Parts: sequence; structure tokens; C-alpha cells
Amino acid sequence: MQYKTVKIDNLDIFYREAGDPTRPTILLLHGFPTSSHMFRDLMSDLESRYHLVAPDYPGFGNSSFPPADQFEYSFESLYNVVLKFIDTVGLSRFSIYIQDYGAPLGLKLASRHPDRIEAIISQSGNAYMEGFTPFWEPLFAYATNPSPETEPGVRAYLTPEANQWQWTHGTRQPERIAPDGHTLATANMDRPGNREVQLQLFHDYRLNLDSYPIFQEYFRTRKPPTLLVWGKNDEIFGPAGAEAFKKDLPDAELHLLDTGHFALEEDHAHIAGLIDAFLAKNVQQ
Repeated sequence: MQYKTVKIDNLDIFYREAGDPTRPTILLLHGFPTSSHMFRDLMSDLESRYHLVAPDYPGFGNSSFPPADQFEYSFESLYNVVLKFIDTVGLSRFSIYIQDYGAPLGLKLASRHPDRIEAIISQSGNAYMEGFTPFWEPLFAYATNPSPETEPGVRAYLTPEANQWQWTHGTRQPERIAPDGHTLATANMDRPGNREVQLQLFHDYRLNLDSYPIFQEYFRTRKPPTLLVWGKNDEIFGPAGAEAFKKDLPDAELHLLDTGHFALEEDHAHIAGLIDAFLAKNVQQ
């Protein structure tokens, strides 16, 4: 594993890189409230066979955290950083691994630049209205009407307890989930102004839903090879979100795993095996 930083629009964008660049590349796009740290084990599992690149977005992980008055914290802005990042580090064609926030970013990339995408691996990365659980009710209330009445409901998702719950709910053995992920997420949120940044992204998330028909049309017309590895006990993006992909991608490979939202914490080795078999069939080695 190598730990690197590149300049994108005067921002330091941190990324993890592993494997031989001459092998098939997988771009790994993390979710909320985590960073490329979530892929640490999977990258180690796959580095002997693939080239793996996992960036941190602005405001997350080890990347720059500019004040909100100096950077627009929206999914379109994060997408633009990711697009410039892949050009800067020289990725031309690659598969994408998307999770949570990584889904709208990766699927914007795929639908706008389809010739660059070899395959899609989605782990709790929604592209349909199916799969949204009651977890989202406070978020959608705030996104529709940010106000003193709706803000407390979403601020509750920015606490240490909520971070720990994201990593441990739905898991087979919560006591075996390392605390590193949720502890790092809380440390990042504790930086002055970061919770306000997260509130901006919560408010902006509603606009991702407008892109779902575009993503679905991309699925129908381009038929990208797709692997769905989803925690069946995920209380954030439920398994119906995974099953919905089959409407437009009937050949998508679907695996519902007995775990939660951060499935890699328990099942990274199993998921690595599924990726190996899937890419062997669908991507030129």
C-alpha cells in the first residue's frame, strides 16, 4: 500500500494506491462518514491481482478541508474533484467500487463517461428509490426544509454514537468490528466546522435523486457488468435497493450478505473472492 497526495484545484487530495498499474484498475469511492480507510483490507486482499486507487473527498479523511465559504460542498463539486483526480493520476479505463456517497459520484462518472467504465461493483450504493429506509426520514425532512425544527434530527447522525452504530448495526459479531473506522469518522467531524459541512451535503443529497433516471437509462443502454454485494441487514440502504438494479440490469450478479452497512468490516475476504470471480468473467485481465 502506498499513501499519496495530489493537488486538485489547490486542494490536497489524499489517496491510497496498491497493486501493479499494468493490471486491471478498480477505483474505490467511499461513503459517509468514512474515507478511503474503509477499503484498507479489501485493497490488501486484491493488490496482487489488480491496481487499486481510493481517494478521500474534500472534507473527508486526509484530504484538504477548506472552509465552506471557500469550497462548495455539494455532490456535483465532489464529482468534479473525482473527475479531475482520475485524470491527474492517469486512470483511463477502470472498474468502480461504489458505497453510499460513492454511488452518486461513481454513477455520475459512469453515465457521463461510459467508455471509461469496465464494470461496476456496488456495496450499499443506491440508484433507485427502493431501499431507502426509515433512517432517511429526518434527512429528507431536512433536505426539503432546513430549519430549526428539522436540523436536530440530522445532527443526531453526526454524533460518536451514530458513527459507531453505522459500523456495527446488522453485523454478526459487533464485538469483532474494530473501532478504528467510527473513531476516525468522529475525529474528522470534530474538526471545527466539519459538522456544518456534513449538513450542507445532507441538504444537497436530495439532488442526487434527480439523477436516478439518468443512471437507470445508462444501465439499460450500456449494460455495464455489475456486481451487487450488499449487507442484507443494512438499515440505511436496505436490500431492496440492491434488488432494484435487476429491473434494468437483469444479468447483474447479486449477493446479499449477512452483515450491515459497512460489509467490508466483516466480509472483505469473501467480497474479494466475489470480485475476483466477477472481474475474471467481465474484464480483460
